[in-house]
Amino acid sequence: MHTIDWLIVIVALGTFIGINLYLRESGSKNMHNFFLGGGKLPWYVLGLSMVATTFAADTPLWVTEKIAQHGISGNWLWWNMMMGGMLTTFFFARLWKRAGILTEPEFIELRYSGKGARWLRGFKAIYLGLFLNAVIMGWVNLAMMRILEVFFDLTPDTAFWLTIACMLLVAVYASLAGLSGIVLTDSIQFFIAMAGSIILAIIVIRQPEIGGMSGLKSQLPEWRFHFFPNIGSAGSTGTFSVSLGAFLSFFVLQWWNAWYPGAEPGGGGYIAQRMMGARNEKEAVWSVLFFQILHYAVRPWPWIIVGLCSLLLYPDLPLELSGKGFVLTMRDFLPVGLKGLLLVTFISAYMSTISTQINWGASYLINDLYARFIKREDAFTNNEQAQTHYVKVGKWTGLLLIFAAGVVSANIHSIDQAAQFLITCGAGLGSVLILRWYWWRINAWSEIAATIIPIPVLLFSMYVLEPMLGESYLNNNGPFYVVVATTIVSWLIITYVTKPTSSEVLNQYVARVQPAGKWPGQNEQYGHLGKLALQWLFAVIMGYGFLFSLGYGLFQEWSYFIVWLPLSIISGYLLWKSQ
Repeated sequence: MHTIDWLIVIVALGTFIGINLYLRESGSKNMHNFFLGGGKLPWYVLGLSMVATTFAADTPLWVTEKIAQHGISGNWLWWNMMMGGMLTTFFFARLWKRAGILTEPEFIELRYSGKGARWLRGFKAIYLGLFLNAVIMGWVNLAMMRILEVFFDLTPDTAFWLTIACMLLVAVYASLAGLSGIVLTDSIQFFIAMAGSIILAIIVIRQPEIGGMSGLKSQLPEWRFHFFPNIGSAGSTGTFSVSLGAFLSFFVLQWWNAWYPGAEPGGGGYIAQRMMGARNEKEAVWSVLFFQILHYAVRPWPWIIVGLCSLLLYPDLPLELSGKGFVLTMRDFLPVGLKGLLLVTFISAYMSTISTQINWGASYLINDLYARFIKREDAFTNNEQAQTHYVKVGKWTGLLLIFAAGVVSANIHSIDQAAQFLITCGAGLGSVLILRWYWWRINAWSEIAATIIPIPVLLFSMYVLEPMLGESYLNNNGPFYVVVATTIVSWLIITYVTKPTSSEVLNQYVARVQPAGKWPGQNEQYGHLGKLALQWLFAVIMGYGFLFSLGYGLFQEWSYFIVWLPLSIISGYLLWKSQ
C-alpha cells in the first residue's frame, strides 16, 4: 500500500460518512424513516442495496473455496436458491408492501391472534434480531479478519481488533440517517465492489502465468469448467457430485423449506425491510427481481475467474486455505492505486453488510421488543418526542449488536460452519413462512413449533443418528431430511390441535394484505395463484438463462451461449407480457 492507495481508502470512507451526514435529519425523524426510509425509496436503489448487502467480505473467499473443491459447478450450493428468491419476488413482494408494517415480527400480530402471537413476536425479535444476527455478523467479521491478515500480514489478534474498529465505524454512519443513508451508500459500495472485482479479474487473467482465457482453459482440467453437478455419486473434490438424496434435498427441498439470511422463504429480514421501504407495490416487485438477477447471474463471474486463476498462481495453497487465493491475487498483482481500490472493494462489501445487519437488527429489538413490551405507552402514537426517543434507543442498540457480534467473531472458526448451522436450524420453517400468507388454518403455534423444533432435532441427529448411520447418512444429506420431516409433521399436528386465528384478526389481515386464494367468510378473491406460479416459472428460466449465457460467453463456449441467451430473452418477454 502506497500513499495514493491510502488516499483512495480515506476518500471512500469520507464519502460514505458524508452521505449519511447529509441525510441524517430526514432519516432520523421517526422510526418509519429510520428503519424504512419513509417507504419512499426507488426500486433500483433498493435492489442495489440488497445485492450489496449479500456481497459481504466473505462471499468472494467462499466462492474461491468452492472453485478449488468443485470448479464452477460448486456454485450450485447457492445457485439453487434463485428459485426461492423468485418465489419471494412474485408471491410475496406485493403482500409485504400492502401489510403496512415496520418489521417482519410485527407481521405476526397482524396475521395471528392470542398469547402465542405476542410471545412469538417477542421471541423472534430476540432470536433473529440479536442471536442469529450476531452469528451472521460474526462470520462476516471472520472473513474480514482473514482478508486483513493476508493483505497486511497481521497476526490474528491484530486483525480481530482492527475488524472490531471497522464495525464501530460502520455503526457510527449507520446510526446517522438510518435506512435512507444505508441504501444510498450501499448502491455506491456495490458499484465500487463490482468495478474492483472486474478489474482484478482482467488483470489476473492477463498474467503471463495464465495466458488469457485460452491459457486458463488449457492449463486446468476440463471438469473445472463444468457448469452442472454430477448426480448419483458423492466426492470431496472434482465436479460437484451429489448422491440422488442430496440432490433432492438441495434442488427440491432446500430452496423453499430452509431459512437462510437473504434467501428466506417468503421473504424476511432485510429483504422484507427493502420491499416495505419501496414507493409502491410494483416497485417492491421490481426491486427484488433486480436483486435476483444481479445477485445470481451477474455478480459471481469476476470472482469465479479470479478463483480459477488462483489455482494456477498458488498451486501449493492447501484446500482448506484456498479462499485466501483471492486476497493473495490482490496483494501480489495489483499496481499502486488499484491496490487501494480493491481494499476499498472489500471494505465496501463489509460495510454494506454490517450496516444493514445493525439497522434491521435494531428495528426488531426496538419495534418488536422495546416498544411492544417495555415502553409501549407511546409505541402507537406519532408523538414527535416519543418517536425521537425510539430512534435514539435504536441507535444505541447498535452497540449491543456489535458486542454480540464481537463475541461470536472470537469463537467462530469456519464460514461454512456458520452457514450450515443457519440452514439446518431453519430447516422445515420455510413451509410455514410461505403458507402463513395463503392458508387460513396456520396459527401462531404452528410458527412457534417450526421455529423451535429444528434445534433439538438437529442435536439429536448430530449426536445420535450420525454416529449410528455413518457416512451414507451424511452423503445423502440425511440430517436435513430428518429435521425437515420432523419439523413439518410436528407443526402440522400442532396446527390441528390448537385453535385457529380468530376470525376478527383474519378478516383484518385479508382486508389489508389481499392475499390470493379463498379465505373463510370472504366472498372476494384478490388474485390467482396459477398466474403467480407462471410468472415465477418464467422468471426462474430467465434468471438461469442469463446466468449461463453470461458464463458461457465469458468462457467462449459459443454453442451453449446461443442456446441459453435466446431462452433467457424469450422467458423475459413472456414474463413481461404476463404482468
